[in-house]
Amino acid sequence: MIDTCLFFDRCILDVQPSQESRSRDRRVLRSRSTLLAAAVRLVSERGTTAIPVTDLAEAANVSRQLVYLQFGDRDSLLLEAAVDLVRRELIPQVEDGAELEHAGALARHFAQHRSFYRAMLIGSCAFAMTRELSSFLSSFNRRFVRELFGELDQDAAQDLTAFLTGGAAAVINDWLIDGDDPLDPEELAERLLRLASIFGDSHRVRAAGGRNQ
Repeated sequence: MIDTCLFFDRCILDVQPSQESRSRDRRVLRSRSTLLAAAVRLVSERGTTAIPVTDLAEAANVSRQLVYLQFGDRDSLLLEAAVDLVRRELIPQVEDGAELEHAGALARHFAQHRSFYRAMLIGSCAFAMTRELSSFLSSFNRRFVRELFGELDQDAAQDLTAFLTGGAAAVINDWLIDGDDPLDPEELAERLLRLASIFGDSHRVRAAGGRNQ
């Protein structure tokens, strides 16, 4: 049962969290961060997502119960580890800059962590991992669609973005899973940029033809 006095104090008097609460929150964040790092390391080392929760907990020096409490199950932990890796290492490199820099940074990141992403894309997390990758790529493709086609209606813009994103994700997935080892980041970057250039040039030629008719 909620302590009504404490509830009243927090809501009405806006009492600041205690030192004990802040310390507990920091411990939760540390244990979560440690688990995410351990998940990336173990999946990368073993090349598989079939890792017992016990191993993940031991690698992070936490209890199995804490894994379930914070993430629900193993696959949710692994997927969150992938999202966290992209958020920490890749997004800061592609937030600004030219399209060439985006493609190069993306290719280098995936090549560096090839063992981890390959395992995620062929293991128990494959469907969820592909969706997360597509979600990440769609943010850049929305910008590309807007720059190339201008203001489309919302449905058309979303469909076109999904179409382009699916193709880019398929190219990246195939490269990560079946590409020759070691992967060549420049080769992937060139492939992605060539596809974008072909698509853009084709649209501009058609647009120019339409205006000249």
